Amino acid sequence: METRMAMKGPWPHLLSKGRIGSMELRNRMIVTAMGVSLANDDGTVGERQMAYHEEQAKGGAGLIITGVCGVAWPTGAVARNQIGISDDRFLPGLKQLVDRVHAHGAKIAAQLHHGGQVAGFSSTFGQPLWLPSMPKPFEGDMLDSFLPEELGAFAGGPMPEIKILEAEDIQTAIRQYADGARRAKEAGFDGVEIHGGHGYLISSFLSPSSNRRTDEYGGPLENRARLMLDVARAVREAVGPDFAVWMKLDSREVGKKVGTTLEDAKQVAKWLEAAGVDAITVTSYHDTGAGKLHSDSNIPHLPNTNVPAAEAIKAEVSIPIIASGRIEPDDAESHIAGGKYDFLAMGRKVLADPHLPRKLAEGRPDLVRPCIYCYTCVSAIYVREQVRCAVNFETGYEDLRPNAAPPKGQRIVVIGGGPGGMEAARRLDAAGNKVTLIERSDRLGGTLRFASLAYEPNQRLLNWLRDQIANSGVEVRLKTEATPELVKSLQPDAVYVATGAVRDMPPIPGGDLAHVLSGDDLRKMMLGETSEEVKRKTSFLTRVATKIGAATGMTANIDFVRKATHQWMPLGDNVAIIGGELVGLELAEFLMERGRKVTVIEEGPKFGRGLLLVRRMRIIPELREHGVALHANAKDVRIIEGGVQFVDEAGTAQNIAADHVIVARGARGDSTVAEQLRAAGLTVYEFGDGTGVTYIEGAIRGASEAVTHMGTAA
Repeated sequence: METRMAMKGPWPHLLSKGRIGSMELRNRMIVTAMGVSLANDDGTVGERQMAYHEEQAKGGAGLIITGVCGVAWPTGAVARNQIGISDDRFLPGLKQLVDRVHAHGAKIAAQLHHGGQVAGFSSTFGQPLWLPSMPKPFEGDMLDSFLPEELGAFAGGPMPEIKILEAEDIQTAIRQYADGARRAKEAGFDGVEIHGGHGYLISSFLSPSSNRRTDEYGGPLENRARLMLDVARAVREAVGPDFAVWMKLDSREVGKKVGTTLEDAKQVAKWLEAAGVDAITVTSYHDTGAGKLHSDSNIPHLPNTNVPAAEAIKAEVSIPIIASGRIEPDDAESHIAGGKYDFLAMGRKVLADPHLPRKLAEGRPDLVRPCIYCYTCVSAIYVREQVRCAVNFETGYEDLRPNAAPPKGQRIVVIGGGPGGMEAARRLDAAGNKVTLIERSDRLGGTLRFASLAYEPNQRLLNWLRDQIANSGVEVRLKTEATPELVKSLQPDAVYVATGAVRDMPPIPGGDLAHVLSGDDLRKMMLGETSEEVKRKTSFLTRVATKIGAATGMTANIDFVRKATHQWMPLGDNVAIIGGELVGLELAEFLMERGRKVTVIEEGPKFGRGLLLVRRMRIIPELREHGVALHANAKDVRIIEGGVQFVDEAGTAQNIAADHVIVARGARGDSTVAEQLRAAGLTVYEFGDGTGVTYIEGAIRGASEAVTHMGTAA
């Protein structure tokens, strides 16, 4: 059996009631504030934002914090379709939002926000950036990871102007926060979180990296913290003593030579308690010029990144501490029980499954749809799109659900047991259809199995989808070819085709040499499968090992293969990968971690197409840090015995030694099965990689759209 990486429970502390000031919560699970770009263009709250938060309330969260409510909107706006709270005209929509959340027993708080120096979107409204001091020149590799089409989201916009705040401007900002808090209370919110982190206005004053003022708001820590404390006092005065108020505080600034430190944060936390705040949300920030660090602080890739800081700050104050940053519920249970912090704030997890709190309360953690930490959600915001989730199509589109119902009471055939096919089958079964799922291999998963080997979080989705199918009424037929004759014999009302991509060997000189493997060849070798090509290209020992692994079931166990390949792999020490998109880079990471010397050769100008931006910003520098050679804009690529030859982007001929060459290119959509079934007179819905390579997100989204008939049948 594969390790399930499942939550174990129980969670008596996480599910216990908690209190922030006068606000009592039904449990210790909070939906953290996230910018999701779901408000109307004019900053008002509409149905998209309401339906999004209402689903979280239905899902059992104790508290929902609305992200980035602009106290000076449109000044200070950091993103498209951000909520405004800077004028009384926003009150009607805010009141409706509060009522929708309260109807399901959750509490809701408004996050009071001013983007300050990073409010780039405010320039589209002709508003300047508000800064404590003149900024330093931007440095770093962050922009190198953007693809041309992603940079296109910023094309044509005006260059932001800079406003260095005078004393009068500072007083205006303080008043705006207080007025925003008053409006939140008037709208019926249960509390407010003042955003004092992440480089926004208050944080920019606190940090010595951005605050070089010489007046009472600059210099020593007590001066740099003055704006934060003034805002906290003004907000408290505006809402009175019985309304929950807390501050989001950077515990450190990762990667900055001069920045906010944990010692600074500990002292500021004590001042905040004295100023009357009811709690502190502990977060962190980073040097924005370094791409990798965008997943090393407030949205961390490594679990429990901010827990030590939360624990250290809790030791300094008597008010509750809210912690966040890739904390699993089992960890949070032990942390809260051990007194490290008081509340768990979750972001990505509740985008993947807004009903996570309810499922834990019901003792059904197995039903929680897992986050795979692919950064689809945050990357969308980076390129000025609305939030979306790779594993949950409905996130951000909850308002469309009433008009997107799947068919009911039909006989349906789904072809292809990869992620798209499993998602379609489980949805159709849950809607009350009789579903048959046909897969030609001997197990479900498709290419998600190899993706799970290369990137462990993907396995959580694989396991979840398999469990969903196993516990459904779906009839699964493995080792079965979906011929038109077979499918017609099942008399389906509709056929859903998710057969995946075809991965041919592209026409590269030398591609037929024995040490050259396609991505499919490698996948089959690692997972105990075979083909004539694999037999031709592997040694007798490798073939025997693969056969034994398949016979014993060991190579079907992804956890076993992941561990065993650290000790032995049927690949030489030097490996060249031709193709630097998602598959090539994740494969390079997999091989690098297993001691191989890896070179990646990409004919295009950029690496990582197919990876989402923030994941791409992390993996590329990590590969370089670990000695992986990355060559973009390569020309005249040819494979020779013992190596690869090409011309690099500087025009220099390169000859790279390689015991094995892996070609991670050539994937393409293939509609052959769908076309055969259409020709047989069947109603066909086609989606997933068969229609064009779109990876996990495309498979899940395509399945959901096809099932709800938002796709097109031929």
